[in-house]
This record gives sequence, structure tokens and C-alpha cells, in this order.
Amino acid sequence: MSTLSVARPVAAEPAASTQPKAVWAVAFASVIAFMGIGLVDPILKPIGEQLHASPSQVTLLFTSYMLVTGVAMLITGVISSRFGAKRTLLAGLGIIIVFAALAGSSGTVGEIVGFRAGWGLGNALFIATALATIVGAASGGVARAIILYEAALGIGIAAGPLVGGFLGHFSWRAPFFGVSVLMAIAFVGLIVLLPEAPKPAHATSITAPFKALTYPGLLLVSVTALLYNYGFFTLLAYTPFPLNMGTYAIGFIFFGWGLLLAFSSVFLAPRLQRAFGTVRMMAIALGLFAADLGVMAAFAEHKPVLIIGTVLSGLFLGVNNTLITEAVMESAPVERATASAAYSFVRFAGGAAAPYLAGKLGEHHMALPFWVGAACTAAAVAVLLSGRKLLSHMDDRAPATHTPAEAQAIALGDD
Repeated sequence: MSTLSVARPVAAEPAASTQPKAVWAVAFASVIAFMGIGLVDPILKPIGEQLHASPSQVTLLFTSYMLVTGVAMLITGVISSRFGAKRTLLAGLGIIIVFAALAGSSGTVGEIVGFRAGWGLGNALFIATALATIVGAASGGVARAIILYEAALGIGIAAGPLVGGFLGHFSWRAPFFGVSVLMAIAFVGLIVLLPEAPKPAHATSITAPFKALTYPGLLLVSVTALLYNYGFFTLLAYTPFPLNMGTYAIGFIFFGWGLLLAFSSVFLAPRLQRAFGTVRMMAIALGLFAADLGVMAAFAEHKPVLIIGTVLSGLFLGVNNTLITEAVMESAPVERATASAAYSFVRFAGGAAAPYLAGKLGEHHMALPFWVGAACTAAAVAVLLSGRKLLSHMDDRAPATHTPAEAQAIALGDD
């Protein structure tokens, strides 16, 4: 083995407008798909009030969605490798269209929770395939493609609460129907704009994600994401309850959060990565998020603190999301769709309990969910730093020049 010299990574700038048509088609659909995550935030409290449900029961909307999304990630590679990326993306969007409409037609919280589980299946098929499609088709390398993907994620998450707050003012059912309509638009857009791509030469095995997790680097990143996702979904699913504000107000608060998330993922993350390095910057971002949750816990009864803490967290989460997604793509010598599926399985399925537990803890003490979220996020920092050598290759040279195989070779210290 040789000793590698460390060179500062080349700047990773946001994707240029010269991206292939397929990339823009999937990015557009991703914006609309990610709107579905935050669209229900402003209506969580109205659902509880009108359907006579406790906070822990209402937060099951997130838990069922995340659990099914995580488990379904295990079959995304199997399906996309047999039917192709375009059909898999369309199947995911089609499932979301149906189950979002059914959720809007529900008469009980239990029905909504069940239909959100079906929604999670469609979400899994879409998310894993969309990320792999953008990374595979975008010009400029992995880092630039991931910035484009994170930009779509940020714009979608920012717009979701705003649309949800506006529609939720009329009825808690309206945002669900709104998602269904928007997904239908994305469905048509993909049919028209996304060309058929050849199927992979070899079908992916259902065991491939589990085998991918045997690579220490990918496992490290996945467990880190599982822990910080607890804090993330505590913020997303629980905060509307202690805020106890109207749908418009909640919508605007999370709109601000999403804007900062989009800004930091696209513009701040590449610059901070060059200045501090990938792992160090991920640790700093997660540490700041943990501190932010800690402050929200200490002042849980003060709405201005909760509002500022929620919006400000978008800065930390945006930076971390971009860097950790890039780390996933570079941490194991496996197909990118397989790496994405394995990573998402761990973080979504493992973190699915967070919304429910946050709601349950909040029924006993308003600040407790934030304290637990802060502790889990701090644990994510400890896990990440304990295995930082596994990701040291991320800063050896320009991230965009690494292939998964090269990344693993570098991590092992080979020429």
C-alpha cells in the first residue's frame, strides 16, 4: 500500500443548464414528489382536532410512510433492473397518485395512516430510481449531479408546506388531493420528457442491498443517517404541535426552513466541503443541528425560539444532506441504485419510529422529543467520527472523478 497525498477537491458547482433532457425531466418530477413530504405538516394538528386523534396517532402518518418506504427500498433495484428506470419511476408516481387521493377521502386517522403506507411504497420506487437516474445521466460527474438532486429536494420540501398551508386552510383533505394532482402532472411530464433507457445487462438480486451494507463505509454512512433522521423527523412531524399555530403560519415557517435547506445544499455545501473536508463538515453540520434541537428543547414553551430553531435547522440539514448523499454514492463498489437502496432502507426503516415516539413523548412533556432528537443527532456525530478513515478518500481528489470502485480502492489505501 502506498501513502496517498491529499489534494484539495475541485469546486463542485451547481449543475449547468446543459444537462440532458432526461435529467431535467426527473428533477422536475423530484420537485413535485418531495413536495409530498412537507405538504402534510400544516394539517397535522387540524387532522388530530377534527378526527379526535392524539399527537402520537397523527404522527403515525409519518411512521407508516417511512417504514414502508424503507422496507420497499429493498426491492427497488430488483424492479428497476427488470423493468427499466422509466417504468419504475412511473409506477412509483402512479402509486402515489392513487394513495394520496385515498388518504384525502379517508374518514379516520387509521385509514390515513394505512394509505400513507401505500404512498410510501410509491415513494420508495421513485426516490431510489430518481437519484440513480440523475447521477447516471447528468453531465459533470457525481458531485454536480447530487447538487442538482438536492436542489430539487430542497425546492420540493420548501414548496410543500406552503402549498399545504394554503390548501389546508380550506380543508385538511385538500393537500392530499393536491399531491395527487401534482403527481399526475409529474407522471405526464415523465412520459413526455424521459426517454426509454436500456435495461441493465444484469438483473439486480434482492440480496444486493444487504451485501452492499457489508462494506464498512456504506454501513457507517447509513447508521449515521439513521440516527440524525430521528432528529430530522422529530423536527418535521412533532414541531407543529408545540407551535400550535394556523395552517398558513406553519406553512410559512416550514417554507422558510425548506428555502434555507435548498440554499445550503446547493450553494453552501460545495464551498464548505472545500474549506473543511467532507467528513469534518458533515460532523460540524450535524453537531450544529443537535445544538439547535437542544436550544429548542430548553425553550420549548417559547414559540419564537421554536420558529427560529426550525427555520435555522434548514441550513445545517441542507449541507449535511448534500455531503452524505455524495458519500453514499462513493462509499462502496456497487451500483449506485443499490447503494441508494441500501442506505435508504437503513435510514427510513430504522428511523420510522421517530415521529410516533416524538408524539408519544410530547404527550408527557413538551420538550422531551427535542431532547431525544438532539441526543440521537449527537450520537450520529460520534458514529461518523469513529469511522472517519473509511471516508477519507472523499477529500483526496475531486469527488466528481471518483467511481465507486475507485473510491473503495482509495479507502483501502491501494494504488
